Amino acid sequence: MFFFKSIPLGLLVLCLFHHSAIGASPLYHICFSQQNYPASSPYGANLNLLFNLLYTKVPPTGFGLGSTGHAKNQVNGLALCRGDVSSKDCNTCVVDASKDLRELCPSRKGAIIWYDHCLLKYSDVGFFGQIDTNNRFYLYNVQEVENGTVFNEKVKELLSGLSNEASEDNQKFYATGEVQLDTFTTLYGLAQCTRDLSGVDCKKCLDSAIGELPNCCNAKRGGRVVGGSCNVRFELYPIVST
Repeated sequence: MFFFKSIPLGLLVLCLFHHSAIGASPLYHICFSQQNYPASSPYGANLNLLFNLLYTKVPPTGFGLGSTGHAKNQVNGLALCRGDVSSKDCNTCVVDASKDLRELCPSRKGAIIWYDHCLLKYSDVGFFGQIDTNNRFYLYNVQEVENGTVFNEKVKELLSGLSNEASEDNQKFYATGEVQLDTFTTLYGLAQCTRDLSGVDCKKCLDSAIGELPNCCNAKRGGRVVGGSCNVRFELYPIVST
């Protein structure tokens, strides 16, 4: 079960009462451009070309970006798959994302959508290499741990280490890790950036996301801060494929 709550600056909180297998369903989307394009316009045709480009460009490495068209009809876009996702599942996610965005944000000149396995973003405005500070949402488990203060410190410690590791990985900007809390409890974490950023900006983005955790995920059993340029996540169960 999900609970949705609108909060300032376009952020969204999604509350999970328990671990949910989201599968191919979107986590969230934002139609961030207020401008529309006619269905038969060159912009629409260029958007289709961009989606076709990302279908083929992204799966081999898990990331790709590109631009199609010129001047006012130029479309810029990127897609990122989670670091452990196979090429086949990455392709499926990017294809689903392009289809869903057409339905959820019809004729919008800029939009973004997130899934467990990938994100896809496009815009008529150039955004490559810039940290996206506008498009962000939270997702967390409403169940709380018993010793929240100590748990929060362990979460911050784990994710801060993963922020350093991911930002120094110039090939993938992706890191996962775990820490044993006690005999029966393991804390798992993940950090990832889009690869159009520099290493410095990747770390800046991740550290900013980690800094948001007290606002959404204080003493929660699991949580995420998900944005257009990076995301961090922690859980008390394994997050990625082995």
